[in-house]
Amino acid sequence: MEDINVLVVEDEKEISELIKKNLENEGFNIYQAYDGQIGLDMALSVDIQIVILDIMLPNMDGLEVCRQIRLKKNVPIIMLSAKSQDIDKVVGLSIGADDYLCKPFNMMELTARIRSQLRRYLYLNNTSIDKDNTIIVNDLLIDLDSHVVSIGDNEIKLTPTEYDILVLLAHNRGKVYSSEKIFEKIWDDKYYEANNNVMVHIRNIREKLNDNSKNPRYIKTIWGVGYKIEK
Repeated sequence: MEDINVLVVEDEKEISELIKKNLENEGFNIYQAYDGQIGLDMALSVDIQIVILDIMLPNMDGLEVCRQIRLKKNVPIIMLSAKSQDIDKVVGLSIGADDYLCKPFNMMELTARIRSQLRRYLYLNNTSIDKDNTIIVNDLLIDLDSHVVSIGDNEIKLTPTEYDILVLLAHNRGKVYSSEKIFEKIWDDKYYEANNNVMVHIRNIREKLNDNSKNPRYIKTIWGVGYKIEK
């Protein structure tokens, strides 16, 4: 992947330099910030394709940085944290992060996740997709050319990962996808039992679509099996 700008927002300089060195060896351009406010400023002012964001940062914590970025941009965000509690992961994913890694982490794993996120992000921003390519589910419209999701006149702001999940289910209406299958297709990674990424993202999508899980208009839960959008 050429000309990919990665922003690393990490206050531990040894970790930041390790990430920088490894990703530069992979051909990425690296921007670094050591506190939250500077990281936010860079994310909004520089042409960044993906953000690697620590949670514990001076001046502004990573969760707030993530929230502020999401108000302006839909670039993929991978959060890093020394905390392993599920609640921290759920909060991070709920405010718009696309993935989450606990420290210490393997650089090969981080690189693989970066590439997975970038493949989807760059595909979604590819303007060469065929015109008049839309999916309609009840009053929900997904424009695959502009990557805009709307209900009536209201545009629904989804993160790249949320958009991908919605398109996967909408493209395959009537087919039930387990959390494992969704994870493997969207994250392009091996699923593990304790992973709740899919559940959190489905919940976020439902909230944004104002879709009641008990009486869904769009995404239906098949208990013990997975999720689907009805034909």
